[in-house]
Amino acid sequence: MDYKFPNEFMFGASTAAYQIEGGWNANGKGENIWDHLVHTSPELIRDGTNGDIACDSYHKYKEDVALAKNLNLKLYRFSISWARIAPSGVMSSLNLEGIAYYNRLIDELINNDIIPLVTMYHWDLPQYLQDLGGWVNPIMSDYFKEFARVLFTSFGDRVKWWITINEPMEVCKGYAIKGYAPYLNLNNTGFYLAAHTQLIAHGKAYRLYEEMFKPTQQGKISISINGVFFIPKNFESVDDKNTAERANQFERGWFSHPVYKGDYPPIMRKWVDKKSKEEGRPWSTLPTFTEDEIKLIKGTADFYALNHYSSRLVTHGRDPDPHYNSDAEYVTSVDESWLKPSVAPWLVPVPDGLRQLLIWLKNEYGNPPLIITENGYGDNGQLDDFDRINYMKGYLNATLRAIHEDNCNIIGFTVWSLLDNFEWMDGFAIHFGLVKVDFNSPQRTRTPKASYTFFKNVVSTGRL
Repeated sequence: MDYKFPNEFMFGASTAAYQIEGGWNANGKGENIWDHLVHTSPELIRDGTNGDIACDSYHKYKEDVALAKNLNLKLYRFSISWARIAPSGVMSSLNLEGIAYYNRLIDELINNDIIPLVTMYHWDLPQYLQDLGGWVNPIMSDYFKEFARVLFTSFGDRVKWWITINEPMEVCKGYAIKGYAPYLNLNNTGFYLAAHTQLIAHGKAYRLYEEMFKPTQQGKISISINGVFFIPKNFESVDDKNTAERANQFERGWFSHPVYKGDYPPIMRKWVDKKSKEEGRPWSTLPTFTEDEIKLIKGTADFYALNHYSSRLVTHGRDPDPHYNSDAEYVTSVDESWLKPSVAPWLVPVPDGLRQLLIWLKNEYGNPPLIITENGYGDNGQLDDFDRINYMKGYLNATLRAIHEDNCNIIGFTVWSLLDNFEWMDGFAIHFGLVKVDFNSPQRTRTPKASYTFFKNVVSTGRL
């Protein structure tokens, strides 16, 4: 089977502001929660590093665009640093030099025939807004709406593809289990509250665009939803099948359902309410949307944005790993036949899991146009990155089969990441780039890897 990607298919690469830009306090940029975490508690980062300089893309963005251009990419996904646009996050005091930086980057992309796919929020909340409570404070949705207004006003004449929030579930882990900045331990109460505010923020930004900007700018907006795909450990077992479905609803339905169907998944509502009652709480830890909020959020995705890296087998029980939601009562495991994990232990290659997930999303949400906004492989940074090539082959092949055999409406695929970068709590200990960055060199020298050449061939021919 020699399947080909459709001619109009959009190949791209993804990055995020804190992970590549550096220039952490350059030209008026304010402090965000990652700046704060790495400076006050450097010991929390695996190798003690930080993103103060990272890939120095704040100064070297033209090199990055040239690397994307040479790959023949149609899309470049990057994120905007909120604190670079407004140092405190409050829109009454804008940083014009920050706005000018993103104007230069967007213009450079367009001059090279690359479509900018812009993420408004990729985990880097201005510290002042975090001091107000961050995403567990409902007012954050209004601060986000005003941030979105500035982005639409400043860049919307050229940016036609937007993602409001990247991986809201991971953002929540920064409040619930000290997973990421702001490194709080508010358990599932913080988990669900931060999610609730982010969904309302997404809805407000989408409706603002729809009313004020879409008639002239004609762009598309989504929210980037991530998660592993859960597969029944025993396909003969009805209980395992139910557990896998429940786990997928807790992981992916949590953010997709309100956007596509108007509320949290019924199974999630039922289980969290039951758990809260058993714990003797006066109310459920999972908040309830008002009728107006349901209307606000329902129908706020012009395409489905999916970040996906790995899958797990599940059966009923309690997983000791805090990254999996205990309220959903499932235990994860890895099949012996699957490929060995990457240097990121959570990243176990299961290409068929992506195909099954794409079918699940098609059936659950009516086959919306879908862009895979992140998929990639972590290693030790070697130039001969054949494990990454094998991973990409498997996942691109799964995407092709989902398009041709399952009629999934997939319109784009962006690899994580164009560059090796600051990998959050892992610092520079794990490398995801198609391009190696020498973090010991003041020039942050960029060197394309074998996977860069491999991907360029796929993009150029539309074939594996």
